[in-house]
Amino acid sequence: MPQNSDKSAFIAAAIIMLVLFASFFFMPPLMLYLAGIHEYLAYAAGLLFIVAFIFVFWLRARYQKKRDDEANPQ
Repeated sequence: MPQNSDKSAFIAAAIIMLVLFASFFFMPPLMLYLAGIHEYLAYAAGLLFIVAFIFVFWLRARYQKKRDDEANPQ
């Protein structure tokens, strides 16, 4: 029987992957549209996407570390 933390990790991973795939789907038209306005806007959108992707995993790791530290105080 899976533990509650296993379910939580699976749900979080599924949500992150769904958002990632959806953003990959909408990213090319968005970048082309922004490049039509100004090319630096397209660069900024791409950079923002990469930073947001890394930021989500950083926040998740930080949350898990805090949760694990509270569960196992030393």
